[in-house]
Amino acid sequence: MAERTVTVASSQGLHARPASLFTQAAAKASSPVTIAKGDKQVNAASILSVISLGVAKGDTVVIASDDEATLDALEELLNTDHDA
Repeated sequence: MAERTVTVASSQGLHARPASLFTQAAAKASSPVTIAKGDKQVNAASILSVISLGVAKGDTVVIASDDEATLDALEELLNTDHDA
């Protein structure tokens, strides 16, 4: 499983709107996707799980999947400030 370490750019972190965009993209993947903050890893397609991580601006997360195209899309989403 491939992994990417990404620093979250959204000024409000992964709250409702950015988390929704993120989980929708993860749900379209051809293989399961996870996101981890610290030692807590969750299903990236579950909005409640993603929000429960409490990801803030500047936090580093690890996304993992066998689907490289999805990792590219998710990395781009996390690198974009959706609150600007």
